[in-house]
Amino acid sequence: MQKSNYKDFIRSRAIELGFSYVGFSKATFLEEEAPRLEAWLRSGYNGEMAYMENHFDKRLDPRLLVEGTETVVSLLFNYFTDKRQEDPEAPKLSIYAYGEDYHQVVKEKMKILMADISDKIGKVNGRFFVDSAPVLDKSWATKSGLGWMGKHSNLINKNQGSYFFIAELLIDLKLEPDGPIKDYCGTCTKCIDACPTDAIIQPYVVDGSKCISYFTIELKDAIPQEMEGKFDNWMFGCDVCQEVCPWNRFSLNHEEPSFTPHQSLLGMTKSDWDELSHEKFQEVFKRSAVKRTKYEGLMRNIKFLGAD
Repeated sequence: MQKSNYKDFIRSRAIELGFSYVGFSKATFLEEEAPRLEAWLRSGYNGEMAYMENHFDKRLDPRLLVEGTETVVSLLFNYFTDKRQEDPEAPKLSIYAYGEDYHQVVKEKMKILMADISDKIGKVNGRFFVDSAPVLDKSWATKSGLGWMGKHSNLINKNQGSYFFIAELLIDLKLEPDGPIKDYCGTCTKCIDACPTDAIIQPYVVDGSKCISYFTIELKDAIPQEMEGKFDNWMFGCDVCQEVCPWNRFSLNHEEPSFTPHQSLLGMTKSDWDELSHEKFQEVFKRSAVKRTKYEGLMRNIKFLGAD
């Protein structure tokens, strides 16, 4: 295969595997991100997510994470669905967690893509990641022109909004980088105005320790009492800043069967959730990202909502 066709092959094969967008960046030190990350950590916005303080240098330079890396390939995988939980009183689950755990689903596709690249192009060394390593995935996706960083700090794609998982290939293949695009948020502040806990403290800066997703997933201790009445009925994750974003009017339903919710999930009532047994939890969330918070964590969240 001609080197000039490498990018086209990688992009087209990724799309065949279900990815929506693919972008390429030269592996280098993220100079602009360094002071921002340092200030964010110094402010304690990572809360109890101590792992965010680890591997500071590797987060900013993928060549330190995977030796020999020349190119960062960023890939977006759509998870949007217009399906919603049927009971308006039921505690809410972020739509990314409706189906099977995205880490496993997307990782399997990345494994195939990596193997196909080596088969067609020749031996290509590298590694792939799906939200599982110290990689600033949103920064690399922005750098490669897949979108811009919104004021809620999520990547926004101009054609399809922000309901995407981001994955990366770090490979030793030199490929022509794609350039970034401009920021199209303009004067809009809908995400900032709508955040139930005021976690978006200024445009493009989120205090992670005030985010509902942090409280319901990352925090292992009791949820602070001062947060009572501020969770907008979210028991796992939160989609508010995405729901109000005007760019998500362009979102399209995903076509990934693995992301189809368990048959009983959307029909569960408020009382079903309040009385959720450990067995039912294991059945409904057998291969789900919700297992990360464990049964005890989810019930803690549900009881906290009941205290509102």
